[in-house]
Amino acid sequence: MAAACELCEESGGEILFCNEQLRVVLIADANYPGFCRVIWNAHVKEMTDLAVEDRSALMRAVCQVEAALREVLQPEKINLACLGNMVPHLHWHLIPRFTDDAHFPNPIWAPVVRQTADDILSHRRALLPALRAAVIRNASCIG
Repeated sequence: MAAACELCEESGGEILFCNEQLRVVLIADANYPGFCRVIWNAHVKEMTDLAVEDRSALMRAVCQVEAALREVLQPEKINLACLGNMVPHLHWHLIPRFTDDAHFPNPIWAPVVRQTADDILSHRRALLPALRAAVIRNASCIG
């Protein structure tokens, strides 16, 4: 019997966009407002498990979400990660990074190096409605 997959059984976050192939979700992370994932709906483990056309659709979605993050949050950098070591279901992390975030310049999975001021995090959280709207607007290019 195969192990349960949390991304097959659960949405993985607040759904901002969903079609037959994939979904875009916003992660509730207090330190990283705007952290999104693009999740392939079918249970596959690797990019090469997808047909070339599906890979293109997935990467188009990743790029559209990245564009929305850049437009609204204006981060210093966007981190893209497709790990799947803990959850072997194809998904991409899109993490807006700022020089004052808790881990910068290290990955968000590294030890914390500082605390971001509450007023700064509150300002970034206040931008989430605009981010939701931008992702939905960009979804017309996703398919």
